[in-house]
Amino acid sequence: MSILDQKLNGVKEVAILGHVRPDGDCLGSCLGMWNYLKTAYPQVEAQVFLEEIPAKFGYLNGSGQIRTVFAQEVSYDLCICIDSSDKERLGEGQGIFGLAKDTLCIDHHITNEGFAASNVIDPGASSSCEVLYGLLDDSMITKETAECLYTGIIHDTGVFKYSSTSAKTMGIAGKLMEKGIDFSAIIDESFYEKTYLQNQILGRALFESVTFLEGRCIFSVIRLKDMRFYGVSSQDLDGIVEQMRVTKGVECAIFLYEIQSQVFKVSLRSKRFLDVSKVAAYFGGGGHVRAAGCTMSGSLYDVINNLSAHIEKQLEG
Repeated sequence: MSILDQKLNGVKEVAILGHVRPDGDCLGSCLGMWNYLKTAYPQVEAQVFLEEIPAKFGYLNGSGQIRTVFAQEVSYDLCICIDSSDKERLGEGQGIFGLAKDTLCIDHHITNEGFAASNVIDPGASSSCEVLYGLLDDSMITKETAECLYTGIIHDTGVFKYSSTSAKTMGIAGKLMEKGIDFSAIIDESFYEKTYLQNQILGRALFESVTFLEGRCIFSVIRLKDMRFYGVSSQDLDGIVEQMRVTKGVECAIFLYEIQSQVFKVSLRSKRFLDVSKVAAYFGGGGHVRAAGCTMSGSLYDVINNLSAHIEKQLEG
């Protein structure tokens, strides 16, 4: 009996929370849990609370049932937090978490210190979907649940190319494929496919990118005025930093976009040896060894200089 089964014993109402600005792994794990509970625990009334999700994930069963208005005065029997490295990352969900009678955290972030009553954290896992799979009864995993979990795994592994991908990851992906999912469509439509506007903003980011530290690093920035000009949101910027990362000779890629005047969301990616989670953590962010992020204030010059100083220490170390 897994800790999930223990926690669900006698439970009637469950709240499922993910992190702010949900990505593929967050959404896949939260909806994967929701779909699994519908099958394995039909007596449990479960509800997913997340911020607005990208339209490209609309194929996931239950995506239309997600609540974007968070219940602040309801005390759930159990609150399951997935893919959130700390309580603050729950955003408005912190109210639900605080009122819950019991809490369980399922995660794979190395910076997670275990903020729930019970915690299942595996920093060696490729994704929270991989961690979640280990808690589920495979015989109760439906095609719909498998689609969710597979989606999360491909998004947090960059379609199995990040260093976090293991033989175990591939084995789990194979098990999910056996459930009858259209895995090639999931990869194409949720990971690679872009709108015309998304391609335009990607092209601009690449055209205006700058290399530094002798070509070992690259950065690009999209300003608020640029986003307004193209008519795009932050969701349309997915994949830009990853495309920069595969530039020949580059170890670290930095992509920034402005969320208000001189306040930037920063995405960091590395190839082989740079631990970008340490860089992000210094500036109040977090993430993984090869993929991390933070929010920084100041002029673009100051932000890049501050990041560069910490990156250079590792490159020279």
